[in-house]
Formats: sequence, structure tokens, C-alpha cells
Amino acid sequence: MKQYYVYIVKCSDNSYYTGITNNLERRLVEHNSNNDKSTYTFSRRPIKLVWFESFTDANQAIMIEKKIKGWSRKKKEAMINEDWDKLILYSKNYTEYGKPIIESSTGSD
Repeated sequence: MKQYYVYIVKCSDNSYYTGITNNLERRLVEHNSNNDKSTYTFSRRPIKLVWFESFTDANQAIMIEKKIKGWSRKKKEAMINEDWDKLILYSKNYTEYGKPIIESSTGSD
């Protein structure tokens, strides 16, 4: 049965790259040795694998990769660190967790 991997690598500039492959080991070598200067990871090497999940359904893997690519850095780090409470927190709407509550002073006290 064919395996597909969705993965996150941490780059030397501390950014994250999310990808999909059918051969994780080969793909990591490619990221670290590719000579194509137009790729995201080329100028951010070396890269380090920080998370992956395997799938037998290519469509499911593609769907998960697209979802993760749309996540915030905080949410990705919560998943990488297996901090499920924070992952749930960061999955909520931005207005529920992202904006600090600022109490306004109207001077009418």
C-alpha cells in the first residue's frame, strides 16, 4: 500500500515549511541538497524534520497539507509540541484568542 507523508520542517531562519511526499527520507535529502535557488528552503538550509504524519489516501494527505499551510505559526508549534490544549485554543477564531481585551476609559465613572 502506498504511503503519503505530510511533514513540517524547521528551516535555519526558524521558519516552517509544510509539504507532502511519498518518500520522506528522499524528500528531506532533496530539501538539504537541491540546487534550485527558487525553492523556499534553498536559502534556509539546513532544514530539520519536526513533524510528520503518514496517510494511505493521497487526497486526505493533500487536504491536511493545505489545512496546515493555512495555520498560524502558533498553531503549527502547538501541534509539533503535542500541546493539545494550545492547539484547540489556536483553532478558535482569532477574535476569541488573538486580540487583547482593552478596557476603555470613558471618564463617566
